Amino acid sequence: PVHMTDLRLVELSAATIVAVNKLGLKPGQEAFLAPISYGIAATVVNPQTTWQRVVLNGDEVVGFVSANFDPEAMEEQFRSVLWRINVDADDQRRGVGRFIVGELRRVAAEKGFDHVTVMYEAGEGGPERFFESVGFTAIGETDYGEVVAEISAP
Repeated sequence: PVHMTDLRLVELSAATIVAVNKLGLKPGQEAFLAPISYGIAATVVNPQTTWQRVVLNGDEVVGFVSANFDPEAMEEQFRSVLWRINVDADDQRRGVGRFIVGELRRVAAEKGFDHVTVMYEAGEGGPERFFESVGFTAIGETDYGEVVAEISAP
């Protein structure tokens, strides 16, 4: 197995965006990428509050994270929220997602938030086990029946 020792976050760029778009998913994961709530909220997301980073292992793109940090957001769960976390299928279960969540918590704390929220659809093959394994705790449901979970910032 590849050792994920050289993981780092970089800003999205012309050089990395193509690789991000080619990140592979395991069969069935596509269904869990964008809950309804996100589609609705995405229409009102302020570009200045969006935080997107590419995860590199050495020079190879292995993941992508998109979040929003907006203290003015109308709904509390969208103020410090993880929108999307993608890890290439070949690199899943190697600590990339855990690394991303750790960095996300650090950034949230730097920006003055005490937690990060995520919303996802529960279901077989969905992201629930991953989010629980890295420390998210379910705290409720959206109007559309998605799970709302949160993790504290350090």
